[in-house]
Amino acid sequence: QVTLADFGGGSVQAGGSLRLSCANSADTYQVNCMAWFRGAPGKDREGVATISPVSESTLYADSVKGRFTISRDVAKNMWHLQMNNLKPEDTGVYYCAAHSWAGCDFDFREFRFWGQGTRVTVSQ
Repeated sequence: QVTLADFGGGSVQAGGSLRLSCANSADTYQVNCMAWFRGAPGKDREGVATISPVSESTLYADSVKGRFTISRDVAKNMWHLQMNNLKPEDTGVYYCAAHSWAGCDFDFREFRFWGQGTRVTVSQ
């Protein structure tokens, strides 16, 4: 069974940086997709970034390309989201997520494992 814990959120000024982390409690359960989603106030949940542990390929939302980087630490069974040059539009609750099926995209319905969410607030 997979249990995810996400953390690292906080409050920063525009242009600042944060690093989010997701810890997977399962040592042996293999997932095929690791991801970050966010829910902005008053908006639908959206995919931010994914990484495939099979191919190492990544996928980013257009709004964060060039600013955010997703990575994984195999030894620690964790993955991270480095967020640079943050904007007020990035404000929201960020969730790490994972699933064990084929593919690795932004369809939130495919993700069966979720973190509890960590809040990011970016002020002007």
